[in-house]
Amino acid sequence: MKHKDVARRVFILIMSTISLLLQAGFFGFVWFKYYKPMVNGIFWIKGDILIIAIYFVLLFFFSRMYGGMRIGYLKAWEVFFSQTISTLGGNLLIYAVISLMSAKLVPAPYILLMSVADLAWIALWVVIANGLYAKFFSARKLLLVTGKRSPEDILGKFASRPDKYNIQKTMRMEEGYDVICQEILQAYDGVILWDISAKDRNKLLKFCYGQSIRVYLMPKIHDVLTKGAEEMHIFDTPMYLVRETALTFEERMIKRCIDIICSILLLVIASPFMLITALLIKLYDKGPVLYKQVRVTRGNKEFKIMKFRSMRVDAEKDGKARLASKNDSRITPIGKFIRACRIDELPQLLNILKGEMSFVGPRPERPEIIKQYEENMPEFAFRTKVKAGLCGYAQVYGKYNTTPYDKLKLDLTYIENYSVWLDLKLMLLTFKTVLTPESTEGVSENQTTALVEEAEEKEQG
Repeated sequence: MKHKDVARRVFILIMSTISLLLQAGFFGFVWFKYYKPMVNGIFWIKGDILIIAIYFVLLFFFSRMYGGMRIGYLKAWEVFFSQTISTLGGNLLIYAVISLMSAKLVPAPYILLMSVADLAWIALWVVIANGLYAKFFSARKLLLVTGKRSPEDILGKFASRPDKYNIQKTMRMEEGYDVICQEILQAYDGVILWDISAKDRNKLLKFCYGQSIRVYLMPKIHDVLTKGAEEMHIFDTPMYLVRETALTFEERMIKRCIDIICSILLLVIASPFMLITALLIKLYDKGPVLYKQVRVTRGNKEFKIMKFRSMRVDAEKDGKARLASKNDSRITPIGKFIRACRIDELPQLLNILKGEMSFVGPRPERPEIIKQYEENMPEFAFRTKVKAGLCGYAQVYGKYNTTPYDKLKLDLTYIENYSVWLDLKLMLLTFKTVLTPESTEGVSENQTTALVEEAEEKEQG
């Protein structure tokens, strides 16, 4: 199994390098034939190598950022989508670099034609890479160990990736530790530990670790809190520090400066789109353009969030707060479009400028929904240790219809691992999220949102 894992990594490295080198070759051709003669001054061969190397690094950076090289990990269309964003981002930046070197905007058609060639190559590369990966590396054979809860939910998640995972057997913890350990030693490529008590999970985790067996486990709240702890070496005993405050004073200052600068710049850039959106909403039904609603931010402080109205004026005439559902009849035709494109969120730039929100942080919830969640999950209040955000960890790595307990774990992962770099990374990844339809799905009718079952899972820990 170890040799197979090494082979997977080598295969991905080789295929990714081939793709990046060929794209760098496309750029090299365009550079020498079209753009180099436009650059002021003499450009020696070392300069040519440098500009091509810069382009290669840009492609590598964006590919790593958006997951464009994660063959076998992401679905084929996700790899293509990620590589497309990475390539377009790299091409746009290298065009800006060449224009700065030329002290003028150089002709764009050449870089556009190169982009078309890049996308054609990426499509071919994804087909070849995924085909070879599927041929050489089969899905991992897994054993699922679960507790009292029905395993349907987790089985459904793993079943969505039959190319990567193959759960061959499910066992309940009540069958006994020794029986499960004997089964683990059979021909499995890994073990999934789900919704079992912390005591049982720790015993099985140590057993698997001792036998060099891969383990997949879903973290509980205390796991997430300790993950971001600071390692200390004051005594001769390992010690972790879990701080009482989420962000230091310096981190809050830097975060606020980034919020002010970015919100002003984006308000200037987005103002034409905001004006057009406002006119369309007003012309459609003569109702108010903005929708204001009470939300909660840092320290449980309430504020009025601003959005472009995407629902009918009487969407909540009964006074009850509820999440949008799939194919929600309350959403207007214009609302469907601006929600899909996330244009409805643009007025929140004003909330950021006012200091009520930040660019990155847990999405602000309504007080009544928070109260509902806290009845079964008191830890939901931990999200308010930082300012609410326009985008967040849960939005990048989850979906609109991800269950609240999973969203909480994602938000706490952000809080406990905060850094300025993480903020910048999430802001860049948000561009990919905005273009992904799944991220704007509403909740389904049978989806758990009140946390009754998920609270039971939490309590077992």
